[in-house]
Amino acid sequence: MKTFREFIEKIRNENRMAIVNKKISKNLDLAGLMHVLDGKPVYAPEVEESDFPAVGNVFSTRKLICEYFGIEKDELIPKLIDAINNPTKPELIENGPILENSTSEIDLSKLPIPIHAEKDGGPYLASAIVIAKDKEYGRNLSFHRMMVIEKDRVVMRILHRNLEEFIKRAGGELDVAVIVGAPINVLLSAAISSRIGQDELEYANRLAEVKTVKLSNGIEIPSDCEFAFEGRITKEMADEGPFIDLTETYDVVRKQQVMKFTKMYHRNDAMWHVLLPGGLEHKVLMGMPREPTIFTEVSKVCECKSVNISPGGCCWLHAVVSIKKKAESDGKATIEAAFAGHKSLKHVVIVDEDIDVDKPLEVEWAVATRFQADKDLVVKEKQKGSSLDPSADPHTYETTKMGLDATKPLDDAKAFEKARWKKIDPSDYL
Repeated sequence: MKTFREFIEKIRNENRMAIVNKKISKNLDLAGLMHVLDGKPVYAPEVEESDFPAVGNVFSTRKLICEYFGIEKDELIPKLIDAINNPTKPELIENGPILENSTSEIDLSKLPIPIHAEKDGGPYLASAIVIAKDKEYGRNLSFHRMMVIEKDRVVMRILHRNLEEFIKRAGGELDVAVIVGAPINVLLSAAISSRIGQDELEYANRLAEVKTVKLSNGIEIPSDCEFAFEGRITKEMADEGPFIDLTETYDVVRKQQVMKFTKMYHRNDAMWHVLLPGGLEHKVLMGMPREPTIFTEVSKVCECKSVNISPGGCCWLHAVVSIKKKAESDGKATIEAAFAGHKSLKHVVIVDEDIDVDKPLEVEWAVATRFQADKDLVVKEKQKGSSLDPSADPHTYETTKMGLDATKPLDDAKAFEKARWKKIDPSDYL
């Protein structure tokens, strides 16, 4: 088991992290630097008008996530599927690092909470996970962006999902916990769209051991996250936004509920996790939890080998699925299954197992050499799409979906084989 900071210390010690060598402003500069270095972890020891350092781009690649778990790339989806199918309860302990410091005097302006881009409505907590509990349904973890409006108040973006139901069942107001600086097993689990009543921390504990502690409001949280807050989601409404969405376009301004923070906890020498909106870390955390659901649905109709919800499709709207084709109908059946596995999916490409779904050039090659639009294209008109897609109908989210069967025909497969080369280590010759 690694904590958030232990993983950061590891990549810092191996000189794989960009270290900011002077004080940096949290107003545009910090996020701007992270954007330029997207895909490479960044550590800012000194942030202007802040009492704490900031770190970002921590889990911005699949390779970094696999490294945290100590697994190979092809083991990641099976590991996520196992966690979803076999959740285990975390151990509650009396004390943990998150309880090292606490205060009821909260001033969010002293934290490195950035204004990410010029049109943002204000400083935003983008990596914050809300932990809520319900008498019947138990615990729920979910991501919610939060725009700072006062030193101890934020306005949250709350979707029509489990947290909203918890709030309604509590009469419109709800006491919750908020955590920042959690390891990847907790981050990924919080991003999974679970059925109501499923505790996402049980997914996280199956991925890597989690120990929890109780805050003074009775909510259990991971014991080794960097920051935690107790707060109350109120009935007060305020404008939230504008803010950059997963698609790197601005979301609209809405009236949303306000939360008042009442207590803050943090570890000694705590680090603030900045999640770059629309950046690779944001995309990975949103998209990767949908890969197991696509894999599971495709496996019902044929032998699925791998799934990649691709960054070019905002890690939400596009996917590539590789299969071991056994019947000519497998490609089109996989298209339908992929759409069933991720309802927001807009375009999907199906390839054979000899194509690496993580390499766009190989996928494009498969489309160029194995696809004919008159027989291999599936178009689905008037489909429910994603609210994140700016080209979908803005009121109904209706869209047209497309699937490309870029697999080899079984009766003439040899004519479509890709040439193979001997594997050579260049250092033997250069």
